[in-house]
Amino acid sequence: MSSAPNVSRVSSDGVAWLASAAPFPRSTLALWQDRPDAPVVLPCGTVFDVVSAPVVFGRRMLDRLWDEGAGSGPVAVFRGRMLLFAALGTAQRLPSLLDWEEWGSQRAREVPPLLCHGTGDAVTVPALTCEDSVGTARWVVAPDTRRPWLPGPEVLLWAAVRAARAAVRISIFPPADQDANVYDVSRRR
Repeated sequence: MSSAPNVSRVSSDGVAWLASAAPFPRSTLALWQDRPDAPVVLPCGTVFDVVSAPVVFGRRMLDRLWDEGAGSGPVAVFRGRMLLFAALGTAQRLPSLLDWEEWGSQRAREVPPLLCHGTGDAVTVPALTCEDSVGTARWVVAPDTRRPWLPGPEVLLWAAVRAARAAVRISIFPPADQDANVYDVSRRR
């Protein structure tokens, strides 16, 4: 069981932080004041980057971050993907670190692809007061401060590698031939 907080409501400081990513922060704040239940599209690469993973694998990464590491920044779920908010520059650096770890190699093909959103990209962030409902955008760890800690590329690489190793058991031994004759050689005559 993970010790990650389950915060579904964004604090007023978290609202200010999210709005600071928008090209027109005051307009975003006004929209949320009128409609706190509306998701909003925010640009990446100015205040945060986002790493998107399939929800199950993303949850494994989140568990690693909280159980074995320093925790996570804000985390949301949207359309079957977990959005891990990350430090600026993560979207540019993480793909090369994953290549270095041979993320796309044959032995790691069961590991899902991570999508990195940085400068020039945008993501949909959940409503400020969303309920924990299936199939909608929702916060798993909502922003609660004006300067949240955001994991960098090395921290997310570490979490992804640990989550992959836990999800996919890789053996150095080839699988056993099911039709092979097996003889017990431990008994001597």
